[in-house]
Amino acid sequence: MTKPATQYIARQAILDSTKQIFAYELLYRDSQNNAFPVGVSDEQATGRMFFNSLILVGKEKLVANHCAFINLSDTTLLQEIPRLLKSDNLVLEIVERSQNIQQLLETVKLLRKQHYRFALDDYDADSRWEPLLPHMSYIKLELEQPILKTTMKVKKLKRLYPKIKIVVERIETYEEFEYLKSAGVDYFQGYFFAKPEMLTHGNVEPSKLVVFDLLKSTAQPNLCFKDVEKKISKDLSLTARVLKLVNARSGLEKLEMKTISQAVVYLGEDALRQFVRVLALSELGVDKPAELTKYGLMRARFMALFLAPGGEEMAEQGYLIGLMSILGAVLDMELSTIISEFSLDSNLSGALLNYKGLLGGALKVAIAVEQNNWQEAEAVLAAVRPATPISNIYDLVAQSREYADEIFAVVSVQKV
Repeated sequence: MTKPATQYIARQAILDSTKQIFAYELLYRDSQNNAFPVGVSDEQATGRMFFNSLILVGKEKLVANHCAFINLSDTTLLQEIPRLLKSDNLVLEIVERSQNIQQLLETVKLLRKQHYRFALDDYDADSRWEPLLPHMSYIKLELEQPILKTTMKVKKLKRLYPKIKIVVERIETYEEFEYLKSAGVDYFQGYFFAKPEMLTHGNVEPSKLVVFDLLKSTAQPNLCFKDVEKKISKDLSLTARVLKLVNARSGLEKLEMKTISQAVVYLGEDALRQFVRVLALSELGVDKPAELTKYGLMRARFMALFLAPGGEEMAEQGYLIGLMSILGAVLDMELSTIISEFSLDSNLSGALLNYKGLLGGALKVAIAVEQNNWQEAEAVLAAVRPATPISNIYDLVAQSREYADEIFAVVSVQKV
């Protein structure tokens, strides 16, 4: 009996000019060995699985209540949309593989009357797209080099279709982002937010240094409550958040904490470590795009879940390695410098710098998953944990995403 095809949806952030999340593009992913029903086309089968996943998980949950961009390449799939997905917070992407433009145009016109919005993906300035352009809300361009080629396209489109918003994909550097923003681009997609705007360690704000120091303390195997208490007491914002956390955890007990020491002891070692790690990533990345913070939380949680079969200590190490692996981009520091600051042992530093051991393998899997490189993820998985099927990784990714969305929302609300 043939096993059903594994289903998975990835997402990539689309940011606005202030580097805040505007939307997520949802990308259909499946395992390499699909078994399609007899008599059903590849596009129809893909569409059904895609929409089943969307409906099963829920669009709002997948995009944390942001706008969702969804790729479609077939008129038949478009015609199914009204039965499956509501038009609110939804943008349908017409991809470059689309055929029969006239038929597609009629479907687009019909769906626009039902309040659906459209984006033309990977626009290449070919004349065959001209009938569709007036009906698009967004046009997506891939960044070309030299960058002037892209900005010329942007300016021409803005002149001909001033109401259409322009999205540029595959932005790799902060300089490219700034250049495109000045050229009038509305939204941005790519890994540019992981390329830090240059700061030196000496320029890190005092409050950030306190948080960084606190993170170092909670990274040690034996937690010193007195040390943590002293560091928290240096910062009014941290003190307020710790007291809020105690109130939230005490529930109906309504405990009155008279000192920071009482609060720290009440929370206990595990809660303190968790609180500091999540808070640190949020605080240290306060001038970075929110999506970078989420990536850090997702990666840390993914590694903890992946390594959990090895025991609680291994899972703890995985969470810490996942968190620290993204601190370079958050703090604008070399990873080797951060490792030195934390005095990590050779196993942890080897995993971070050279992907050594099971910890390093888990990190490679996490990074491959973030880049939607499932072939690489499967290859690394086969090397470090051959008994684990790739479908298990899909489940861990979904759990990690949900964790990051929930934790990030809590941290954002708690900011003072």
